[in-house]
Amino acid sequence: MNFVYPAIISKTDNGYHARFPDLEMCEADGPTLDACLDEARYAMEDWIRAEFEEEEPVMPFISDPEDIQLEEGEIVRNILVIYRFYDGWDE
Repeated sequence: MNFVYPAIISKTDNGYHARFPDLEMCEADGPTLDACLDEARYAMEDWIRAEFEEEEPVMPFISDPEDIQLEEGEIVRNILVIYRFYDGWDE
């Protein structure tokens, strides 16, 4: 199953920081923009995995990037995670 959530990216003293407005407490950092985007994808994947381990998982609605209010210097990037509900083939 594919999940696409917007991440708000901001420059920091140590590189870049990403936060997901729709995924509570889901954040990532990286020394470069590319590294931060990679870490954001891993953080989102972990968040989704943890949610599906709950007894009654609830995936939040996805914000439209155009509706997200940004501070000066922030950008929005959609992050894609492909989540597999099983490992390998069912035999």
